[in-house]
Amino acid sequence: MNNKVKKPLPSWLPLVVGALLVAQFAGLGAWQVSRGFEKRASQAAFRDETGFAAWRDGMEIRPYQRLRATGLYDGAHQLLLENIIVNSRYGYYVITPLLVADDEPVLLINRGWVEKTGTAFDTSLLTLPEGRTTVRGRAGSLPRAGYKMGEAVEETSTWPKRAVYPSSEEVAAVLGRDVQQFVLLMDHEEQHGFYRHWVPTEFGPGKHFGYALQWFAMAAVLSGLLIWNYRKKRFDS
Repeated sequence: MNNKVKKPLPSWLPLVVGALLVAQFAGLGAWQVSRGFEKRASQAAFRDETGFAAWRDGMEIRPYQRLRATGLYDGAHQLLLENIIVNSRYGYYVITPLLVADDEPVLLINRGWVEKTGTAFDTSLLTLPEGRTTVRGRAGSLPRAGYKMGEAVEETSTWPKRAVYPSSEEVAAVLGRDVQQFVLLMDHEEQHGFYRHWVPTEFGPGKHFGYALQWFAMAAVLSGLLIWNYRKKRFDS
């Protein structure tokens, strides 16, 4: 019977693993700081925007820029974005295409939030005026989820269609034509909209800076333990 003696782990291995963890913690802290500054810049841009610039296809758009667009509502092809939580209640964002010109991508208008009260949605709420209209709002985007399962847009021939965090490409596919790369968040003073309270994000820069402090603190504590352990081994030897 052979009794194999297990070799002890190299003395440098815990130091290397610890150093990698310190680098990872510091990297996460730096990323949180970067995200905090991005959120701060977004909030500043949201506050500083004044007036409504006339929008045209191809113009450069800034985040949260105030814009006004003129076109025809495509009320026959609207989307209801599900799983949108406002004030701890579930509901829908109503997305309506605005046809600005025949040869241009359509502009998606987020007309606001409607609370979900049952399985059937009252489609009479989606009625829109005929003829060309001017809509004012801010440049935004479709809501995004960190993870989603299944089809983004329900496979049905009827409209409005329900959707769960679709991308611009998925909306374009179901509409059968290109869409603009931003969404116009309808101004709260505009008619034919629903509940609207547009803010850059509820997860502000302060939380990112707080998380960054935690990651940096963990990196500092682990660094201290590694230095103490290294010096202790040198002293004992």
